[in-house]
Amino acid sequence: MTARKKVLVTGGAGFIGSHLCQRLVDEGEDVLCVDNFFTGTRDNILGLLDDPHFEIMRHDVTFPLYVEVDEIYNLACPASPVHYQSDPVQTTKTSVHGAINMLGLAKRTGAKILQASTSEVYGDPEVHPQTEDYRGNVNAIGSRGCYDEGKRCAETLFFDYYRQYAIPIRVARIFNTYGPHMHPDDGRVVSNFIVQALQGKPVTIYGDGSQIRSFCYVSDLVEGLVRLMGVGDGFTGPVNLGNPKESSIRELAAMIIEMTGSKSRLTEKPLPEDDPVRRCPDIGLAKSKLGWEPAVGLKDGLEKTIAYFKEIL
Repeated sequence: MTARKKVLVTGGAGFIGSHLCQRLVDEGEDVLCVDNFFTGTRDNILGLLDDPHFEIMRHDVTFPLYVEVDEIYNLACPASPVHYQSDPVQTTKTSVHGAINMLGLAKRTGAKILQASTSEVYGDPEVHPQTEDYRGNVNAIGSRGCYDEGKRCAETLFFDYYRQYAIPIRVARIFNTYGPHMHPDDGRVVSNFIVQALQGKPVTIYGDGSQIRSFCYVSDLVEGLVRLMGVGDGFTGPVNLGNPKESSIRELAAMIIEMTGSKSRLTEKPLPEDDPVRRCPDIGLAKSKLGWEPAVGLKDGLEKTIAYFKEIL
C-alpha cells in the first residue's frame, strides 16, 4: 500500500483552494487545510469536514506554522480587487510574509512547495498574449500594487530560496478563473454578472466593455496545479495556467444575461485604476511541460457556475 502524502493547502477554504483540497483527498492524500477565513468559508469545505483524511486549521500565514508535511500549495491571499484593496497592507504581508513562512516550512521539512502566483504580475500588459518571459507593466504605487507587487515579491523569494537552499519549488501564474465557490461579493466579473443577472439588477460593465479577458474553469485550473506539483524536479516554472480563448467583457455579460433568462440591462461605469485592457495567457509552456490545456468550454463552465449561485442566493 502506497503511503499517503501529507499535503498542506494554505487558503484551502477559499474558492480555488477548496476545489484543490477536494481533488487531493479524492486522490488519496492526507490534506491539511489552513485558512484564516478572511475570504474563505467553511461552506466551501463542508463536504470534507467528516473525512478522516482532511483536517482544517484556522491560521494566518503571516505567522510561522509548525507542521510536518510532504507538499505545500501556497494559495493564501485575497485575490479579488474588492478584498485585497480593503486591507492593502495586510494583502502585501500575506504575500510576502506568507511566502517567507511557507518557504521556511518547506526548508525545514524538505517539502516540495508550489506558489499560486497570478497574471497580475504582468500588470497592464504591452505584450499579447503574455509569455512567461515577459517582465510586465505594473504600477508599483497604484491601488492594485499591494497584490501585484506582493505576488511579484513572492516569486522573487521562491526563486531565491531555490537558488540559495535548493528548495524544490513550483510557480504557477493563474489567469482569470471562475466556478462554484466564488464569493458572491468578490467583485470579479463572472460572479458580479451572474449575481446581478439572477437578481434582476443592472449588469455593470466598466468602460465600454471592450476589454478582453480569458476565463478558465476551476477544475481545469486545479488539474494544472496538480500536474505542476507532480512534474519532475527539473521544472520550476513560472508557468501560465489559464484559458487562451478570449471574450470581451460585453460579450460575457450578454452571454450570462441570456443563460440566466434575466431581464437585466447593461450599465456602464468608469474603468478602475490600472485595469488591464487585454489579458490572455500563452500556454505553450504548460502544454509542452505539463501536457495541460483547458478542457471545459466557457458555456459549460458558466452553466455550472450559474447553477451554484442559484443555490446560494
